[in-house]
Amino acid sequence: MGRQTRVLTGGIYFGEGPRWRDGRLWLSDFWAGAVKSVSLAGDLRTEFEVAGDRPSGLGWMPNGDLIVVSMQRRQLLRRSADGTMALHADLSGVATWHCNDMVLDAEGRAYVGNFGFDLDHALAERGAGRPADLSTTATLAVVSPDGLVSAGPANMGFPNGSVITPDGRTLIVAESMAVRLSAFDIGSDGGLSNRRVWASTGARIPDGVCLDADGAVWVANAGGPECVRIAQGGEVLEVIDTGQPCFACMLGGEDGRSLFMLTSVSAVPHEASAEARGQILVATVDSPHAGRP
Repeated sequence: MGRQTRVLTGGIYFGEGPRWRDGRLWLSDFWAGAVKSVSLAGDLRTEFEVAGDRPSGLGWMPNGDLIVVSMQRRQLLRRSADGTMALHADLSGVATWHCNDMVLDAEGRAYVGNFGFDLDHALAERGAGRPADLSTTATLAVVSPDGLVSAGPANMGFPNGSVITPDGRTLIVAESMAVRLSAFDIGSDGGLSNRRVWASTGARIPDGVCLDADGAVWVANAGGPECVRIAQGGEVLEVIDTGQPCFACMLGGEDGRSLFMLTSVSAVPHEASAEARGQILVATVDSPHAGRP
């Protein structure tokens, strides 16, 4: 018998970048062009809109400012406590297509993924299955706390959801089109080295990810209706049926054991953006949240 889940809320188009903070799950609903939040009681609200673009990854600086990925502009925006929005970093010199998810370290350094190719066009041609052409790869962007952008690891197969281990020494990145989780050592200056495969995900397309206290990674499978817990090396420890394709996940709640799973009817733009049929599911799991985000 599978783990019990419940629908926390509907009414979203395509949820990405979920983060638990101050009693609420924050997320980007990118076809709505908005950052939203919801409590465990299910009261969904819009926090603010990102005018003219799709928001994706989220993260907070040490002073509490919110960093938001502006996907099509290939920028990081910085929102202060009074709601003022400013440009934090321009990623167009590194990102070769839309930007997506990211993770911030304890100092406010950001590691930001990007598509590397026109995914919307590929999905329109091939449907929501895996676009198999990996001839065009992407470079991970590394952004210092003061907004200086540099090129990180190259030749990545659609770097997407990312986590940092609790000791701050390892970055794990979901490479969606390469169907694997890759790990890097994080240097004292934030540089990345010693690239290796942390786990292969087989036929599953890893999108959003989160880390638990036992060192396992929950993976949202963009290619199927499930959220999967995977150990280093690739052993599948648990599978949760999400009904719709699952694009993001995050551990949160007061004890860190609430697993939030963000679903949508499709990754194909005209299908996902036509109507707000996406959902946020929640399940209570055994091992709590760890690391960042």
